[in-house]
Amino acid sequence: MSAYPLAKFHFTVDWGGTNISFTEVSGLEISTDVIEHRHGASPDFSKIKMPGMRKFSNITLKRGTFKSDNEYYAWINTTNQTQVERRTITISLLDETGAPAVTWKVKNAFPVKVQSTDLKAEGNEVAIETLEIAHEGLTIENN
Repeated sequence: MSAYPLAKFHFTVDWGGTNISFTEVSGLEISTDVIEHRHGASPDFSKIKMPGMRKFSNITLKRGTFKSDNEYYAWINTTNQTQVERRTITISLLDETGAPAVTWKVKNAFPVKVQSTDLKAEGNEVAIETLEIAHEGLTIENN
């Protein structure tokens, strides 16, 4: 076991498109709804709480904008009413040797929002585009 926690800046994303490095991943979140219940004959004047359905927040992927790269837009354009191209996405936090230390597997992901970079005449930053995806499940594996 390492004496230090993992740094968050060394990661890979396999999103089913070109192998381009991403600058940021956010939204790796799982939560459980709480169901409150009380039956009429309960001696307690309060509700009990039990776990309900799981929820997964949308995931946001950010990367640099490249000339002639329209993959974000091509993927979101597969959306047609109730049909869309779904993908399995694998996000890996890497250790100091470059091996996966923590892996998030995203099930049945599809794009819900694409955002182009902002433009600024006096800016000195890289152009960044954003893809927001919805999905039906997130598993976390510590390797």
